[in-house]
Amino acid sequence: MNLLNRIYPQIISFASSVCKKWKIGKTHLVISALFCLVFCNVLLFDSCNSSKNNQASPQALGSDGPVDIQKPALQPLGDIARGKEIFRFETFGNEGFWFNAMRMQQGMAEKKVTPKKMLEIGLQFDMEAVDPELRKALEAEFKTDLSLQNAPLLNNPMITEKLINENAVIGVVPKDSNKDGKIDIMKGDMVGVSCAICHTVTDKYAFNMPDGGTAGRRIDGLAPLTFNIGKLLATAQNSRAYYVNMQLINKGKTTGRSVKGINAESTEAEIDAYLENPANYPVGTFDETHDGIGNSVKNVPLFRQDLAAPYSSSGENPLFEDISNSSYTSNLDMSTMATPQGRELLFQRAGQAGIKVYEDYKKILAETGVTGYPYVQAKMIGKTGEQHNVVGRRVDDQKLRDLTAYAFSLQAPAGAKVNKERAARGRTLFRQSCTGCHNVDQGKPVNAKLVDLKTLWPGYNPQPAGMRGDAKQSPIINSPGNYDDKMVVIDASDHGEPRGVSLPLLLDLDRTTLFLHDGSVKSLDELLNPQRGGKSPHPFYIKDKSQREDMIEFLSGLDTNSDKGKTNNNQP
Repeated sequence: MNLLNRIYPQIISFASSVCKKWKIGKTHLVISALFCLVFCNVLLFDSCNSSKNNQASPQALGSDGPVDIQKPALQPLGDIARGKEIFRFETFGNEGFWFNAMRMQQGMAEKKVTPKKMLEIGLQFDMEAVDPELRKALEAEFKTDLSLQNAPLLNNPMITEKLINENAVIGVVPKDSNKDGKIDIMKGDMVGVSCAICHTVTDKYAFNMPDGGTAGRRIDGLAPLTFNIGKLLATAQNSRAYYVNMQLINKGKTTGRSVKGINAESTEAEIDAYLENPANYPVGTFDETHDGIGNSVKNVPLFRQDLAAPYSSSGENPLFEDISNSSYTSNLDMSTMATPQGRELLFQRAGQAGIKVYEDYKKILAETGVTGYPYVQAKMIGKTGEQHNVVGRRVDDQKLRDLTAYAFSLQAPAGAKVNKERAARGRTLFRQSCTGCHNVDQGKPVNAKLVDLKTLWPGYNPQPAGMRGDAKQSPIINSPGNYDDKMVVIDASDHGEPRGVSLPLLLDLDRTTLFLHDGSVKSLDELLNPQRGGKSPHPFYIKDKSQREDMIEFLSGLDTNSDKGKTNNNQP
């Protein structure tokens, strides 16, 4: 186009001289000029398409990212070093819930959970925290077949207790609950849960169990993709105490992956069977919403959270400190749902159905002898349902901001080593096809604007599914299929945003085994393959197999520095 702008005056001059010579009028002058212009345009277009250096035209090159940008909210930050300790070891008192309500320690003792069993569940071992003598012995056993004969320590439940006492089971945090100045979970001390349980892996130097956990040095921020959270919850002696975040039956109906669902009369064995079934609760996912829907979502990484706002797959949290507070005051201490504030929150979100969940949960806690709740150490503040204090409680503000600073500082892993030529072709395809939503440069923040479900899922056909207690929020609607289950009850409408999906970081993709927030796609090739169908979620496909492989090569190599210094002329 720039070339046409330069030669256009010459075209007019040439046409004018021809008309003067042959005494042609002004009308013919305009027609002649237009003919020359179109002729030259055709020649230039053909030349661009047949260029020997394979340079794409500006239109074919696409763009670097979306045009309609919504900036993320400003995030208050604290101290990174303090945030690291909070990320790894802070529980805000949730050990009370895990000991008194869930009875996780009691269940592990009853089931004789060994270190080998913990690895099979997908837990991670921090070998640097282990006593040197025990560490050396475990490192030797990791090199065996892990049988009782060759690995007696890894098959000994007493070693499980020792590893927990040493803070070597990542995210499983012992506390000096009896205040005797010592940590011993067999003598009255309780075990809580920290952020690290879902957002830390190791470097695997000592061991890497296929489809399980690892043992090595901590790497904070990465998601343990093989963590079977459902099985860990089922290990507890009273897994009924996690009732609100399961797939419940309401008036004979249930929504989620399970065919049957559960209710307040379901036995411990029935609930354990629900949790342990990967068809109901897939490995690598976590059901984070108090909505009675079976909608566990992909466990996401927690690195470079400065690039990731808004938070959660439905984008209901503009601030990282708020989603952190919600985790501490509800998911890690579910008993807050049995308080008056929990009742109000459930009513706001699901009307009378929410009240029924509250009443059933109170009944379960009473039947199982759970008292003295809630356990989380938080101040009562604000109104129930507000972003800063969803269940009317907020843990220490400074600690939340310290945690934010640490999550923002954690670096993403390097992208995979890829073929430069293939990745360059994939980058061109990405610029042409994907930048309406995604950035090419993964060192830039994602667009904070939510993507509506109909855009992402052509098959989305929602129907009324309930009544809110809070009329300001979007209607409760549900479509056949699981992709929207996370947003049926809980979305971003409580603060004026539409029902939709937040954009993910396109980082750590080479290691990732679950794609889309519901984890329904298992590989990049499956994600981009038109065989999934035009009505499926995220139906943005590449039909040509070779081009699809180029795109996968590009995506696999992405990190926060992979696009630095790149130009838009398809250069590797």
